[in-house]
Amino acid sequence: MKPVKIGLLGLGTVGGGTVSVLANNAAEIARRAGREIQIAHAAARAYDAGAIDGLERIGRIGDDAFAVVEDPEVEVVIELIGGYSPARELVLRAIENGKHVVTANKALIALHGNEIFAVAREHGVTVGFEAAVAGGIPIIKAVREGLAANHIEWVAGIINGTGNFILSEMRDKGRDFADVLAEAQALGYAEADPTFDVEGIDAAHKLTILGSLAFGIPLQFERCFTEGISKIGALDVAYAAELGYRIKHLGIARRGEQGIELRVHPTLIPERRLLANVDGVMNAVLVKGDAVGPTLYYGAGAGALPTASAVVADLVDVVRTLTTDPSNRVPHLAFQPDELADTPVLEMEAVETAYYLRLSALDQPGVMARIASILGEHGISIEAIKQQEPGEGETHVPLVMLTHRVRERQMNAALAQIEALDSVQGEIIRIRVEMLSG
Repeated sequence: MKPVKIGLLGLGTVGGGTVSVLANNAAEIARRAGREIQIAHAAARAYDAGAIDGLERIGRIGDDAFAVVEDPEVEVVIELIGGYSPARELVLRAIENGKHVVTANKALIALHGNEIFAVAREHGVTVGFEAAVAGGIPIIKAVREGLAANHIEWVAGIINGTGNFILSEMRDKGRDFADVLAEAQALGYAEADPTFDVEGIDAAHKLTILGSLAFGIPLQFERCFTEGISKIGALDVAYAAELGYRIKHLGIARRGEQGIELRVHPTLIPERRLLANVDGVMNAVLVKGDAVGPTLYYGAGAGALPTASAVVADLVDVVRTLTTDPSNRVPHLAFQPDELADTPVLEMEAVETAYYLRLSALDQPGVMARIASILGEHGISIEAIKQQEPGEGETHVPLVMLTHRVRERQMNAALAQIEALDSVQGEIIRIRVEMLSG
């Protein structure tokens, strides 16, 4: 059979890795796909030619991305430029030209996926996006196909390597957030502007996709609650360890009677859980299905070759389905398009979880009793308390509490009342607690 000709948008880290994987594993990939795959046309504004193996195999390289999607020789377009625009316009144009698309762009899928998949269905083409979540881990295929027999109950994942590296270093070496962030930037794990990583936006993009796949709902990034790790201090990491927990920046999607939870935030989890022991820049996703039980997917969440592995896997799937009736392909969001449910996504105030609280309280009789009283008035019961002895000359002491599960709106009301006390100094640090038991 004739080789499949593809177009490549972007020759950066992932684009270069994709070229290398296609060149170095060409024979094996052709055996799996059933046809040879050739890069006929690539577009990039700048790239390091010396750092990319197999660059000489590309038919032609230019700087006009729209010329690639308009090229009649190209059957599949791989979009690796990232961001919202012009990625959206390029992908939609490629689809309108009858070309299949593979992308690693989680922001694009999370915000514009509903539109993109609808247009793809109209034109009978496939959009692959395995590389958009957790790099080289095949979590999209696992949820969409491997767990298709299951009623998915919840998904919890470490899906941003930068945040995980920072929290791991803070725990292992007792370092402060700002210090570790600076090192992460020096090592290339974090961008010069680290907002997307440390404030949870990157993880929220990915969780939006996982939640849609797990529960058969439209993509709803705007409904995902997002909280970053920049307020986590070395004290919190140390106290969590003393209590038998570790702090991880988790994305959690859970189906409940009232609706779907979509939330990204720092979370205390028991140190014995496998997820608690995922360190450094690695990613891991725990999925709980009613038939299979809990299943864990672990691996490199970023990097040139791991992400290229997922890109090329999607490409192989697309090549395999080039002659398949479009109505019989695997649905983009796991469920048939007319079967997506309108199950509501809950406001964070309606979510129920346990809490770790750290506050600075005046060291005098009656203060703890008053705090406990306020919590009790809002239906919040305390599971454990740690209080340090005051140092010489100190008037306030750190007070740490673990609570039982309660709705977020009750906790919000209680904390507002406690922070208003003259005996409490500054902001109360609140970290949600999840047991993640099977």
